[in-house]
Amino acid sequence: MKRYIATIVITTVFLMVCESHAQQAKPPAFKYQKDALVYAELAKAPEKARAKRNPLESDPDSLPAGKYLFKDHCAECHGDNAEGTKKGPSLRADEVQNAPSGSIFWILTNGVVRRGMPVWSKLPEPQRWQLITYVKSLGRVPAKPEASQSANP
Repeated sequence: MKRYIATIVITTVFLMVCESHAQQAKPPAFKYQKDALVYAELAKAPEKARAKRNPLESDPDSLPAGKYLFKDHCAECHGDNAEGTKKGPSLRADEVQNAPSGSIFWILTNGVVRRGMPVWSKLPEPQRWQLITYVKSLGRVPAKPEASQSANP
């Protein structure tokens, strides 16, 4: 009987340790899971749409206006710094930063409803271009320094 109880205790402890390790291995819940299919939507833009240039790219007023629009319309899902949340992917990912502005404009206009991206076609066209100007200005997410590098003086 003692052997039976010892086996149950050991098994229970083993299962608890396994569960603890499994939970630690999961990615943080607050980040949107990087999914190639999410970014693949950019490649679905027709060639004519991809070829469109941002007419407000060099307009000095476009960047602050885009920032304002981003905070108002996009930050809720993509995060204040566009690094992504559990609701929406990072807009600072290489896939977005390297995408043609016309592809991003096409996504804004048509949305990706099945993935939670709303259609923004009612947002005036100049404002959609201002948003793109702002998003492209953010660049990629800066790499975080390694812990060993920060420990060195």
